[in-house]
Amino acid sequence: MQTGYSIGLLETSSLAKGVEASDAMVKEASVDLVAGKVIARGKYTILIRGPVGEVESSMRAGTRIADKTVVHKFIIRNVHEQTMNTLEKRNGVEKLEAFGMIETKDAVAAIQASDSAAKAAKVHIIETKAVLPGGKGYVSMTGEVAAVRTAVAAGIQVVPSGQLVSHIVIPLADPQLLATVGK
Repeated sequence: MQTGYSIGLLETSSLAKGVEASDAMVKEASVDLVAGKVIARGKYTILIRGPVGEVESSMRAGTRIADKTVVHKFIIRNVHEQTMNTLEKRNGVEKLEAFGMIETKDAVAAIQASDSAAKAAKVHIIETKAVLPGGKGYVSMTGEVAAVRTAVAAGIQVVPSGQLVSHIVIPLADPQLLATVGK
């Protein structure tokens, strides 16, 4: 199910410029500042939420201020509910069916992959992790084999060139994996 609102994410290579861009973004348009935080290698990420036009205006302002320090930016129009519900928190399951994971070099690409996967097939997104040591990110999911294959394929399609580390689909996950990746 889609949320009815959009999100924008801006990643900078400068902490100071990231904070300054955050301020400009919330002053420019009627958006909620969901997160502004330091991630690995001295980068700063800003996540905003609001109506699509407001998010677009806000992102333009942030990009203008961050200027040459912009590492990555994107807008997801009508973000999927599962992406927001699993952002930095695990939405556990009682049983694993097929298990899929997409691992990205940069944290923010995992959010794009999660949204695309959730929209592509009927899967249960377990976790969308956007801050790991080294700046990596990942999205994990479970569901019927065909759905997980479809979701993983859709997720890796939106990962920017050179950002995909790995992806897997385990058709019948062993029940012991539940304790480490599903609960």
